[in-house]
Amino acid sequence: MSYVTDIPTASAAEAVAHFRQRLSVETDCADVHASLQQPDVDFVLLHVVGSAETFARRHIPGALHLRHADISAERMNSWPAETLFVVYCAGPHCNGADQAALKLALLGRPVKVMIGGITGWQDEGFAFQSGS
Repeated sequence: MSYVTDIPTASAAEAVAHFRQRLSVETDCADVHASLQQPDVDFVLLHVVGSAETFARRHIPGALHLRHADISAERMNSWPAETLFVVYCAGPHCNGADQAALKLALLGRPVKVMIGGITGWQDEGFAFQSGS
């Protein structure tokens, strides 16, 4: 026995349910990047941390800056109720995306976290944008 095999694996049905659940609330940098190349992007990408100046220096192309602290029912009324939001923050060391996702979910909004955030985007070698 090893640390890997000490705990038995889940059944196939349990594994399917687990991974389907995870994928229902998260996406990754590669999938977001590929989706942003399509003519009709079917989500709104939100950069949810930092100052306007930090956002202007470097952010993911197509993202809007809306800090998680500024997410409110009134602010989100700018989009139809069925709009999917993909939120990201600085990276694995930051929980801003989780905070934003929680706020959006509490408002009844569809949301996914882009795991990896800016750090993951950079690690993938994808380009950044500057300006507001």
